Amino acid sequence: MLRSLRFKLPALFLLGVVLSGLISTLIAIRFFQSYTRTRAIAELRSESVGIVQLYARQAGAQEVPVDKLQAAIGGDHIFYVPIQPGVQLFTGRVPTLPRTAIPEENLKGGKPATLNLTIDGKKYIAVVQPLKLIDQLFGAMVVAKPVSQLRSRWVTLAERLALAFGGGVVVAGLLGVYVTRRLTDPLVQLSSAADEVATGHYDVELPEPRGSDEIAQLTDRFGQMTSKLAESEQQSRNFLMSVSHELRTPLTAIRGHVSALREGVFDDPAAREGSLDVIGEEALRLERLVGDVLDLAKLDAHRFTVLQEEVDMEQLCERAFTAFGEEARRRSIDYRREFHAHPVIVTDGDRVLQIISNLLSNAFRWTPEGGRVELELSAENGLVSVAVADTGPGIRDDERDRIFRPFWSRDGGGTGLGLAIANELAMALGGRIALESDPGRGSRFELVLPAKS
Repeated sequence: MLRSLRFKLPALFLLGVVLSGLISTLIAIRFFQSYTRTRAIAELRSESVGIVQLYARQAGAQEVPVDKLQAAIGGDHIFYVPIQPGVQLFTGRVPTLPRTAIPEENLKGGKPATLNLTIDGKKYIAVVQPLKLIDQLFGAMVVAKPVSQLRSRWVTLAERLALAFGGGVVVAGLLGVYVTRRLTDPLVQLSSAADEVATGHYDVELPEPRGSDEIAQLTDRFGQMTSKLAESEQQSRNFLMSVSHELRTPLTAIRGHVSALREGVFDDPAAREGSLDVIGEEALRLERLVGDVLDLAKLDAHRFTVLQEEVDMEQLCERAFTAFGEEARRRSIDYRREFHAHPVIVTDGDRVLQIISNLLSNAFRWTPEGGRVELELSAENGLVSVAVADTGPGIRDDERDRIFRPFWSRDGGGTGLGLAIANELAMALGGRIALESDPGRGSRFELVLPAKS
């Protein structure tokens, strides 16, 4: 519990608020103390000057009444420090201080001085004002405030700040818990979902995204990841099923013919030769299937080597076109070629032939009997393009990205490797495959390569 974000986040948030509040409170109290002392000293100076001026106005006429002194200083304390013994300056009793209580330089300096005094065990902040008449120093007036009076002011402030600080801590704590729960609850749900995904269950319940913050983005990416993982696993299953079927079919044919040859079923030399031809064709079929899988693995691992040689694209396209001529005749497909250029480029001829053959194989696979397949070669603007068009069912918009993924097939047949390998090979050769399709009318795949000569 103490190591979880649900505890750490509000604890750190609250600790930050507490530290900030304490520092702010200490600074405020310290500033208020300084302000209070400065203002008290200013008031004491003003009062001491007022007393001296009051004495100066009434000196020589009468003694200054003590009640007037008290009115001049308000609620502060006054003390008299005599220098001329026996001289009565005030009517009434004014507390006196011994001359030794005040430093000599503050008595004879002629200017007000600020002192910290201790009188009868109580601490005061005081201003000493020399008392003169016709340049003769009679004594000094001391106007003082108890330090406890100043302390009571900032203590009151501290109490109010502490009350506000406590309320702020409570509000900050509640806010921290609320924000933390909004952050951690989706993370806890995502963690549980990740555990489910780790066990192979991809149909998991994800938290409802709130707004467009980082948690919502993480949830969205997690959902995309689970979808891709589910799709990948489905593709793997399809691959295993299709590859198993593709491997089993030729192996079954080869085993059957081998058994028949061993048992002497075929007495006619022509029949035996035909059986051997079937074995050879099925062996080539197995070789192509294994080669496709190996090619895809090499492309994914970036361990694919591309040769550089001069390639006559017209001859290469003619070779690819001829390879499907028999299938076109057998299925009554209108099979055409249009070569508008005669480019010679530097590339890997075998791989280009493999790409075009895969595109033609895909076209014949989806073109119905009596349909049309076209092979077109052209070159312009420094690019060479080989296009394969068919009159098959076309490709829907939601399938355009999937058809180039490994092991994906629209009808679940085949290995789903032909177009994936063609696309990867095209990019390895520095080109690309473009797709144009009209659902219900056919598709057009175009291999575009740089015309390096």
